[in-house]
Amino acid sequence: MSIKTTLRAIPALLLFALLSAFSIPDGSENTDNKTRMQIKETDNTEFSLDLYRTLGKSADGNIFFSPYSVSAALSMTLAGAAGETEQQIAALLRAPDDIAAYNAAQAAFENHINRIAEKGSVTLETANSLWPQEGYALSKPFLHDLKKYYGSTVTTVDYRRNTEKAREAINTWVEKKTRDKIRGLLKPGILNNLTRLTLVNAIYFKGDWANRFDSAATTGSVFYAGPDTTVTVPMMYQERKFRYAASDSLQILELPYSGDDLSMLVLLPVAKNGITGLENSLDSELLDTLTGALRERTVSLFLPKFSITSTLRLDQTLRRLGMTDAFDPAKADFSRMTSSKDKLFIGAAVHKAFIDVNEEGTEAAAATGVAIGLTSAMPQPVAVFRADHPFLFIIRENRSGSILFMGRVAEPENG
Repeated sequence: MSIKTTLRAIPALLLFALLSAFSIPDGSENTDNKTRMQIKETDNTEFSLDLYRTLGKSADGNIFFSPYSVSAALSMTLAGAAGETEQQIAALLRAPDDIAAYNAAQAAFENHINRIAEKGSVTLETANSLWPQEGYALSKPFLHDLKKYYGSTVTTVDYRRNTEKAREAINTWVEKKTRDKIRGLLKPGILNNLTRLTLVNAIYFKGDWANRFDSAATTGSVFYAGPDTTVTVPMMYQERKFRYAASDSLQILELPYSGDDLSMLVLLPVAKNGITGLENSLDSELLDTLTGALRERTVSLFLPKFSITSTLRLDQTLRRLGMTDAFDPAKADFSRMTSSKDKLFIGAAVHKAFIDVNEEGTEAAAATGVAIGLTSAMPQPVAVFRADHPFLFIIRENRSGSILFMGRVAEPENG
């Protein structure tokens, strides 16, 4: 993947091939203070890190996903849940008891994202959609909430008689919304003739670095992928002032995108084999401490170009995080989704994401109490930030701190 000074296209998509159901009858500057508060309430750091840790324990190598996309799809699902199912999803999302207020906060953040896009410095697009079975009765309050708060479109398909055509229609929508970067999201077999509703969120991001890398400075360099494994990667380079902090075990650097509304945080363990320790210790409190310690300092930055494509089934991951009932036909309660007495449950949760980082930008993302070395009034030597071994990266919206994309680079790959 190329890490240039821009953030290339980062499309990501979470699809709840959802509610694949047993159809069993009976059985910005203009933002006011209130909106600013709502936007801040969408900070999804704890959820993002929980999801990352759970994924990381079951996957080696590179990881890339969009916490924002996953939480958006789960939020839409929450709007139709009730009882214990609702409580489990709300707990996972850290949603308050007042679900209406939570939905309003999500809508405020979505509007904030749209205002960032309208500035034209980066391309940042999100979309939500519902794909119900033809003639299937969704409840009016559920449809109202998803249209009002999430801007969801509704397109009927026929899972009963033409599952393959329904799958192709959803995949085509996804391809369009992600500029053809996410193809074939739904594989054959994800949907079946008992599917009654599919909820989809898509997000696409393309941004240039505020300060691009000079491609002439990119050279082949060694990357230590493992204790006994090295690979040669295209290593980008620039020396300038960045927001930076360091401890005995960790360096963190912020790479802003054009417009300064979004940035990439790169978390690099000092030890070449320190990625596991970083992952185990990183929580929202530590991340707040690290970002709060960032100060402007001249840094010699070496960053590999990289690209990652990830396809994830999230069923087991979400179960491990406490969202168990939603996947259990006997326990799931999505009674607020439909006006019928059908018993619905989640049949599949699928996520796919792509990122390319290079000299221009990105297309598509320690323990508590660590003593951070802050800059002082004394002159300091140029810091060297050489990402030549596994590191974490986070792409976030700066005002709220909400994490849009997150990943681990264990071995850079050319896209």
